[in-house]
Amino acid sequence: MAQYTPPLRDMQFVLHELFGVVDELKALPAHAEVDADTINAVLEEGGKFASQVTAPLNGIGDEQGCTLDKTTHEVTTPKGFKEAYMQYVEGGWPALSCDPEFGGQGLPIVVNQCLYEMLNSANQAWTMYPGLSHGAYEALHAHGTDEQKKTYLPKLVSGQWTGTMCLTEAHCGTDLGLLRTKAEPQADGTYKITGNKIFISAGEHDMAENIVHLVLARLPDAPSGSKGISLFVVPKYLVTPEGKIGARNGLYCGGLEHKMGIHGNATAQIVLDGAIGTLVGQPNKGLQAMFVMMNAARLGVGMQSLGLTEVAYQNAAAYAKDRIQMRSLSGPKAVDKPADPIIVHPDVRKMLLTARAFAEGGRAFAIWTALQIDKELSSTDEDERKDAADLVALATPIVKAFLTDNAWLATSHCMQVFGGHGYIKEWGMEQFVRDARINMIYEGTNTIQSLDLLGRKVLGDNGAKLKKFGKLVRDFVEEEGVNEAMQEFVNPLADLGEKVTKLTTEIGMKAFQNPDEVGAAAVDYLRVCGHLVFGYFWARMAKVALAKAASGDPFYQAKLGTARFYFAKLLPETAMLIRTARAGAKPLMDVEEALF
Repeated sequence: MAQYTPPLRDMQFVLHELFGVVDELKALPAHAEVDADTINAVLEEGGKFASQVTAPLNGIGDEQGCTLDKTTHEVTTPKGFKEAYMQYVEGGWPALSCDPEFGGQGLPIVVNQCLYEMLNSANQAWTMYPGLSHGAYEALHAHGTDEQKKTYLPKLVSGQWTGTMCLTEAHCGTDLGLLRTKAEPQADGTYKITGNKIFISAGEHDMAENIVHLVLARLPDAPSGSKGISLFVVPKYLVTPEGKIGARNGLYCGGLEHKMGIHGNATAQIVLDGAIGTLVGQPNKGLQAMFVMMNAARLGVGMQSLGLTEVAYQNAAAYAKDRIQMRSLSGPKAVDKPADPIIVHPDVRKMLLTARAFAEGGRAFAIWTALQIDKELSSTDEDERKDAADLVALATPIVKAFLTDNAWLATSHCMQVFGGHGYIKEWGMEQFVRDARINMIYEGTNTIQSLDLLGRKVLGDNGAKLKKFGKLVRDFVEEEGVNEAMQEFVNPLADLGEKVTKLTTEIGMKAFQNPDEVGAAAVDYLRVCGHLVFGYFWARMAKVALAKAASGDPFYQAKLGTARFYFAKLLPETAMLIRTARAGAKPLMDVEEALF
């Protein structure tokens, strides 16, 4: 069975030594009273919950899965899931970063993101239930009416009710403009929703007394395409004027998907048969409101993969130190044993360091992104809010796609470290690989994220958002350019920054002639940008570690070693990616359709 230890030391390094989050937060009135001791105490307790309560349920959830009673349409979650959720609610965890007006604790998003990393390492399938609820809270908090907020937010904040997002239909996935679910206006101001949704994570379960579905549907006079989509809040049970559970609404779970991974989460087919809902936001403007939840979910999926990368690394590193196999090529290292531990072999170390570099680089990037969200939401400086919003918009597709791609590579490497044992269920490694694979697909496939980054976030504003991040890189390079000890980190970072600028210009010019050039280059381009981001944060982490290396603390030695590995062994991937991005659309589009 896989084990998990919350990486509190590394989280504290990133929060306090790298970013100085307390000083950053003190400039935001909503978080001016937050101190390091509070943050550390919250994360320590959150780590205990993750490692002691939900982690032991991860294998059970994978083995048992969810069960649908086809007569009642009720879903039973794996053994222990419901009890763990009750404990989660009793501990006040759902309310951590929610608005105090609705019962929240008002802590910063950056603390909540660290909690979710640990929960995802421990048990991704279980964590999806409260994770989606938080996204529903954010969408209603931003776009709900006063009555909707009063009705739903306190229950979502407390965790008494959970939430979902109902977008996908069998004939349309990412292309939401094709959806057919209908919303018929009623005399009392409500709507009757009719249609079928699929792939609804946490769509039906026994963990909470009510489920609040956010559903995309079309009004009778809606224009075609994505401009004719409205958003509705549709609870499993109707809510009385007093805020109590009322009659069963006209929706039910018609089936559960049998999946490759995340078996402990109920991926439901939801049938809406005249279900009563209320409009969220403006008619035909539903995507604007839903994007609040969708973007929250995309960041959440990145945290899922970060969590899996960390826990896979921990288990593989422990195994590599214990498992003996062959002798080191440079001579025996464990002379008292018949063979050396496999961690002496260069390729085993390469696999482990790849996972570690992706985990620690991803943690720095995710925490920085969460800090920008806190600034976007809470800063009193309009320019700071705008800059933070632009950086979050740029970062979101990279967090989602780069971190999930990396987790697929990392979990596979870590399973490989176990050799044949990695393929065996009892070690838990093959589950991490299976669970990680979905993260590249849902909440917009990674190709969609790449198109969003290159087409909308970069070329769509002539590179304005990219230039804001580029300025952070340039300022750091200029600051450290005279520091001899930093040259091994600064020089490749500066070189990649220049290459990204040049590549962006080239693709933009080619796209004027042929829009397919964007589609052909986008995936490679996002991965290059991902390395630019990681390179920036790894260089910054190296700077801190260098300054404290004389302390003799092995933590800083490990940080420096991992930074050097990243720049020597992982960042050079960008040379190939830039070359393939420049190859353009012709090798792809010149092959006749009939030849496939």
